[in-house]
Amino acid sequence: MSIFSRIREDIGAAKAGDPAARGSLSILVIYSGLHAVWWHRLSHRLWERGMRSLPRAISQLVRFFTGIEIHPGATIGRRLFIDHGMGVVIGETAVIGDDVLIYHGVTLGGTGHGRGKRHPTVGDRVVIGAGAKLLGNIEIGDDSAVGSNAVVVRSAGPWTTLTGIPAQARPRRGSPLAEKPDTADFYVI
Repeated sequence: MSIFSRIREDIGAAKAGDPAARGSLSILVIYSGLHAVWWHRLSHRLWERGMRSLPRAISQLVRFFTGIEIHPGATIGRRLFIDHGMGVVIGETAVIGDDVLIYHGVTLGGTGHGRGKRHPTVGDRVVIGAGAKLLGNIEIGDDSAVGSNAVVVRSAGPWTTLTGIPAQARPRRGSPLAEKPDTADFYVI
């Protein structure tokens, strides 16, 4: 896929995720969440080639200008949209699926100082509300929603809503899984 196709795809995701989006040109120029993702793609490529200092310098410079810190080691899928991104932090071993929507103040952080996978894995089509904290090597299933200011420290399966401190999981409204009578524990991985 060409870089221009990816940019068009990202602009489309912004239009879909933000009802205040006015047009492609304003999204291209103004939306700091997209700028952070675009610069992350460059720094991530350099990171994968074994470079460490330059990608970290790029991510810190982008953080200065956008208020969004994405570690160059993080793996991000297609059409990630960060709306009102100030204060978003995405850690080194975080993995984010396709079509994810993240609001401001979200942290995908680690716990402890050990090596290896220590940040969350977020599935496809997940919405993460403002101020939510997802901590540790946990997995959030596809089509889930994390409420604003939730603190998530345990994994959750697909079609889950997570709210509270610590977050409690329940089936997401509209879930095809909620209709089945024997699925009370479906959301616990």
